[in-house]
Amino acid sequence: MAVHERSEDMPGGAARTIAAQRTHSDLPFSQKKTRGLWSDAWRRLRKNRLALAGLIIIGLLTVIAILAPLLAPYGYRDVVHSGHTNAGPGAAGLLGADNLGRDVLSRLLYGARISLSVGLVVQLVVVFIGVPLGAIAGYFGGWIDTLISRLIDIMYAFPTLLLIVLLSAALRESPIKQLLGGLFIIFIAIGLSSWVGDARLMRGQIISLKDREYVEAARALGAKPGRILWKHLIPNALGPILVSVTFGIPGAIFAEAALSYLGIGVIPPTPSWGAMINDGQQAIFYSPSQVIFPGIAIALTMLSFTFLGDGMRDALDPRGKRGT
Repeated sequence: MAVHERSEDMPGGAARTIAAQRTHSDLPFSQKKTRGLWSDAWRRLRKNRLALAGLIIIGLLTVIAILAPLLAPYGYRDVVHSGHTNAGPGAAGLLGADNLGRDVLSRLLYGARISLSVGLVVQLVVVFIGVPLGAIAGYFGGWIDTLISRLIDIMYAFPTLLLIVLLSAALRESPIKQLLGGLFIIFIAIGLSSWVGDARLMRGQIISLKDREYVEAARALGAKPGRILWKHLIPNALGPILVSVTFGIPGAIFAEAALSYLGIGVIPPTPSWGAMINDGQQAIFYSPSQVIFPGIAIALTMLSFTFLGDGMRDALDPRGKRGT
């Protein structure tokens, strides 16, 4: 004989638990809240104040770069203060004028386009080269892994900045030197010298994932190696790659600023924060604003991406409990 217990005959805590379980089980599946890796990472990231501040600053810089023609009082190549060259803030415009009488504020706003585009496009080049090579080496192993690993070791043997300078100087003699005002050369030079870190990271991730149960199941179902890599392994290894890309953006921005400072970056009069510092160094003692403001812009941008990358690393680490 079955015994049916009414909820009012149970202790208060047990009755509430059973009622909550019934309420949850009665909900449609679409209304049950499930939290995946990315939603949980976003929740952790929002609790990291420095990372969130970096994300906000990056968002503002992106808006400035997109709306530069509307926000800048003058064109970046317009000589509007010809009688006030090397003038400080207030004497010629809000931030002063450079050695040719061009408005510093306008060139600073347009320079945000160069720095952000270099940071993002270079990382796209790095991902398109490093991720496939690392994934192929990690999955197939054998002589393929040996060949790609030796190539990575050879690239690691060169100092990165020196290799970027050599590639930039060599490409400036090619027919593509004028393409995108010299930016195309910077994309290629920095990208070709910076992919090895992502390749090595992806190789390690693939090696750690390729013997998992879901990969063995895909092989048993007859999936080709290309499909296994593209559909199963690479998506599950994107977390560390995304963090690496975020940390790589400030490095690319600094490399572009260094090239422009050395005179082998963007072609004048294309505005670049590094080129602005180079132009203003001759007047640094009586018009320091030409160096200070581009330097602050470079430092703020690099610091924002560094804070964001650090926060993403903590948020995507499943073993990390900070921010939970």
